[in-house]
Amino acid sequence: MPRNIDMTALRSFVAVADCGGVTRAAGILNLTQSAVSMQLRRLEDSLGLTLMDRSGRTIGLTAAGEQLLGYGHRMLALNDEVFARLTAQEFSGEIRLGVPHDIVDPYVPRVLRAFSTEFPRVRVQLISAPTLQLRDMFDRGACDVIITTEAIPGPEAETLTEIPLAWVGAIGGTAWRTRPLRLAYCSNCVFRPGVIRALEQAEIAWELVVESDGDSAVNAAVSADLAVQAVIRTDISRQHEEIAHGGALPDLGRTKIAMYSQGGDAPVLTRLSELVRAAYGQREPAMA
Repeated sequence: MPRNIDMTALRSFVAVADCGGVTRAAGILNLTQSAVSMQLRRLEDSLGLTLMDRSGRTIGLTAAGEQLLGYGHRMLALNDEVFARLTAQEFSGEIRLGVPHDIVDPYVPRVLRAFSTEFPRVRVQLISAPTLQLRDMFDRGACDVIITTEAIPGPEAETLTEIPLAWVGAIGGTAWRTRPLRLAYCSNCVFRPGVIRALEQAEIAWELVVESDGDSAVNAAVSADLAVQAVIRTDISRQHEEIAHGGALPDLGRTKIAMYSQGGDAPVLTRLSELVRAAYGQREPAMA
């Protein structure tokens, strides 16, 4: 049957060992000397070991005591960390994090998991919306932190990384060969103006055959080989494939992943921003 170490007695032992005596340890622990001595003996009795060398004028540690001291420091530090994080009342409430659907995976779940471990009393509301909508929400104060995909982020943004854009179509499809080139896009897609500009610079005729407020109609049209679209390379669905056009379509360059935060000096928002920065900034997601 598992046995448990008395953490109160362990704290007294560590204090005595660090202070070099019972008197100073009792003062730090705000206990009487007799109470500290009693806890030391209780710890020794529970372990069946002699931890303190009481043969000299000052208290020293036995070999077993030296070994326990190292464990004791780590155990008490972890105990204090757990207690502080799970009972801290100052970090509570709600944070609103906005992320476009095409860059949620694989990093946002990791960020949320790490954040919830550190701030269990803080609820994170995840808002999935296109970049243009998120920028508007951020400007109105409806989001605390947003992550965006933009060619040119705003001056208050922090660029985290860059990802190539890719032409995608139906698996084995031929829609990319047609002229005018048939495009399918959401009405608020941040990539659409740049794609159209690239086609016009390449003097490729195009027409918009699907324009929808949601992704379902766009994905259906592309899957049916009725149109093509351009997405970030990490967001190619299983029903689509990157088009090997051999230069028949213009290169679309790269888009930036950026972060906007209302944080200021707020510790909770600062920490969330740090986790986002670490997740997206480690390396280009396409290489993950």
